[in-house]
Formats: sequence, structure tokens, C-alpha cells
Amino acid sequence: MVREGVSDHIRLLIVGLFAYATYRFTKKVIDDVPDDFDPLPMPGDERRALRRQSAAMGVEPRR
Repeated sequence: MVREGVSDHIRLLIVGLFAYATYRFTKKVIDDVPDDFDPLPMPGDERRALRRQSAAMGVEPRR
């Protein structure tokens, strides 16, 4: 009886340590991503992005 309770506690401890390690790893990966890039345009925004890109090159977009 006592051994079952101890094994449950050990199992919970291992699962908790695994969850914490996964959290720390994910947090480090997210923190390592640079913040100096432009976000991706939203779907449906391609037309506006094409106009902006054409204007930056000094060309009118073809219709």
C-alpha cells in the first residue's frame, strides 16, 4: 500500500520536472527570436503589399 503512494509521488515529480524543463526550453527559444523583423502580412493584404512594394521600386502595379 505505501509503495503505491510513493511511486505515484515519484511519477508526479518526474512529470512535473519534465513539464518545467519543457517550459524553460520553450521560453528560451522564444526569447532567442530577434524582434527586428517585419511581421508577415495578413491574408487578403497581398494587394496592399504589392502596391507598397511597387511604389518602393518606383513602378506602378499593372492591373
